[in-house]
Amino acid sequence: MTQTVQVRKARRLHLAWAVAAVGFVTLIGAAGFRSVPGVLLDPLHEEFGWSHATISAAVSINLLLYGGISPFAAALMDQLGLRKVVSSALVLIALGSGLTVFMTDSWQLLLCWGLLVGVGTGSMSMTFVATITGRWFVHRRGLVTGVLTAAGATGQLIFLPLIATLASRYGWRVPALVAAGAALAVVPLVLLFLRDYPSDVGLRAYGAPEGSTAGQRVKASGSSAVRALNALRTASRRPAFWMLAGGFAICGASTNGLVGTHFVTAAHDHGMPATTAASLLALVGVFDVGGTIFSGYLTDRWDPRYLLIAYYSLRGLSLLVLPSLLGPTAAPSTWVFIIFYGLDWVATVPPTVALCREWFGQDGPIVFGWVFASHQVGAALAATGAGAIRDAQGSYNLAWYLAGGLCAAAALMSASIGRRVVTA
Repeated sequence: MTQTVQVRKARRLHLAWAVAAVGFVTLIGAAGFRSVPGVLLDPLHEEFGWSHATISAAVSINLLLYGGISPFAAALMDQLGLRKVVSSALVLIALGSGLTVFMTDSWQLLLCWGLLVGVGTGSMSMTFVATITGRWFVHRRGLVTGVLTAAGATGQLIFLPLIATLASRYGWRVPALVAAGAALAVVPLVLLFLRDYPSDVGLRAYGAPEGSTAGQRVKASGSSAVRALNALRTASRRPAFWMLAGGFAICGASTNGLVGTHFVTAAHDHGMPATTAASLLALVGVFDVGGTIFSGYLTDRWDPRYLLIAYYSLRGLSLLVLPSLLGPTAAPSTWVFIIFYGLDWVATVPPTVALCREWFGQDGPIVFGWVFASHQVGAALAATGAGAIRDAQGSYNLAWYLAGGLCAAAALMSASIGRRVVTA
């Protein structure tokens, strides 16, 4: 009798949750290298004499490819499968991170941090999240999107303090190798446990009703590049796409590009130790986990447009006051900013994914790839622009103010998006 009960409980656990768990661990591993640049700007500057703008340019290439590869990777996942694409991406990340220890010239930084890691992380970015949730979930789709999106923040939480400590004790090369090892360690999990479609193992998507086609394998037509470009051409005819892309570009500029890349250096400019600043940035990841999961929960229940309006508006206000909060120590007001900004960091992802699905149906993950590409364009421009502002003016104040104003524009873009429910 006990065995029968155990079998029934085992059957209740849908394989979708195991796939989501593997995706979560995979994204944590990939987040390891993305934690490196913000901590190592100053060590590279001190050792090689490269300007902040030059080093930031490598980060910008990384961010551009991180987004630019995404829609093609989403289409490639349809054609080759999740396991092949994701495992290859992790190997590229490991190569790019590991080879940096042999650098002697700035072009090698552009190649390793920019090209190799950019292609690798772009092949398993937020489109990977959209693909898993779109294929494996009907119920709890927003919540799972939030959980998987939070994996990047969890990776930041794990790796940022570690990388900062290793860099201060042993130099910047050791943390680069640690990040490479973390990416490689996840490859066996991907190969063993990740599956493409529920129908491949005789299941429907989690929460799909009897007779639903959700979770059934869809045969990819044409090459991945053609499909990605066709999805862009179709989506670009709708104003909603441009509003989503514009808002998400500002999202990238105000998070990865500005705060993620330059917060440690900006805080250090005000006398704060780099290890303390890195720990604060890691705490953004702590609160980001809760904020993003809660955002996914809200996306299942509320109009995602209203969520985006609130997120962008509050983020803009926090950036406007940040210059007055930074100092040699973490004052209570600084802690308030870290908590607030953490809760809002990538909370924009679940409602943006939901709107892409509503407007573009089955092509939603690929279209989200293009929207995410705009996110990384904004991040790249902010990473380079903020570095140039720092070199020219000696502080980041203007960068914070510009980002705050852009967030207000993103809120207005979100307010202009209509609703169009597309049935799966």
